[in-house]
Amino acid sequence: FDFVGESVEIVKVKKIIEKINSVDSRVLIIGDTGTGKELVAQGLHGSSGRAHAPMIILNCATVPQNLIEAELFGAEAYGDSQVGNRGLVEAADGGTLFLDEISALAPSAQARLLQVAQGENRKVGGANSKPINVRIIAATHRDLKALTESGDFRSDLFYRLNVVSFNLSPLRNRHQDILEIGEYLLIETCRRLDKPLLKISDEARKAMLEYHWPGNIRELGNALERAVILADEGGVITKSLLAIEPKESLNNVDLAAADPSQTSLEDYFVRFVQNNEESLTETELAEKLGISRKSLWERRQRLNIPRKKTRNRGLRGAIGPSN
Repeated sequence: FDFVGESVEIVKVKKIIEKINSVDSRVLIIGDTGTGKELVAQGLHGSSGRAHAPMIILNCATVPQNLIEAELFGAEAYGDSQVGNRGLVEAADGGTLFLDEISALAPSAQARLLQVAQGENRKVGGANSKPINVRIIAATHRDLKALTESGDFRSDLFYRLNVVSFNLSPLRNRHQDILEIGEYLLIETCRRLDKPLLKISDEARKAMLEYHWPGNIRELGNALERAVILADEGGVITKSLLAIEPKESLNNVDLAAADPSQTSLEDYFVRFVQNNEESLTETELAEKLGISRKSLWERRQRLNIPRKKTRNRGLRGAIGPSN
């Protein structure tokens, strides 16, 4: 199994996968939406001794909390009219269970998952636990350590899952990979849509490098698919077909040029907000950062950056995550 790209971040991911392909250690993958968390999980499974067994995938945020336990751990039959089910944990027995957006898992389900991490599974409504052999790979876009400190995620489960961790960088920080990933996605898209292979114009390439890609690889793939569909037969992919508009923002100018070894993204976030909050509204700050206003508010709380007051307008922007 291989990954497209030769940036420092991708090389590091490849090396870690190679080092742990002979063990069954639990893995935690952290990264923004669209950075390839599921791809890393597939690489871990495919290069492990469990590759012959199933890899079961569940996005925890897509299942209602009142159903997630039966979906994951199974349910015993009640009476004569109801049939129990074995759940995804049992379906993954001998293989890998990939739980995306693990931070959305309900507290009661977290307790049951802790038991699975210890090698046993107890169905909903069941009295006894049964041995289970499942490798757990979990992923999230949130700061799971901070959630344990706030009490929103079980610390004992966090430490069980966080044996080996991957921190996936957003695409805007993997500048040298953008064109290579784009070419790969273009070939795959043309093949899937049964279209002749197209070329990307120089103008479109420049736009791809300048754009901040808030949706990361997923957004890049969508932009190229749209361009392939709309392109003329035998034509080229132009900037207009990509329908992306580079912005002079923190994402595509400052962060792309920042040296991660010298400045962390959190430090850069703090500096940018503090240096610009008197001249920009909360909406403008969020747009420059390429995040939602709710995310801006959440990061302010987590990093302890209170809003400053101005003489004429008081607090810049309304208070609260929804404003």
